[in-house]
Amino acid sequence: MTPETVMDLLAHAFLLTVMIVALIVGPSLAVGLLVSMFQAATQINEQTLSFLPRLLITLSTIMVAGGWLLTQFMDLFAYIFQQIPLMIG
Repeated sequence: MTPETVMDLLAHAFLLTVMIVALIVGPSLAVGLLVSMFQAATQINEQTLSFLPRLLITLSTIMVAGGWLLTQFMDLFAYIFQQIPLMIG
């Protein structure tokens, strides 16, 4: 196994990880910011107020993008399995 092969596999896995995290956490951060702005405007200092909207947005994002996420995982694993003969020698 050459260092180039390892770095290529790590690059694919890292890129997929960044895309998945950005897709799931991004909308949650946006909703958290909106709820925080609402709390600051109304002076409601309740920590649990932002939890439910962020949870619902995160779950709905996973439900909507779940098929795409699964396809991306399957493509990565298929790529890794195709690279096995090259890794062995």
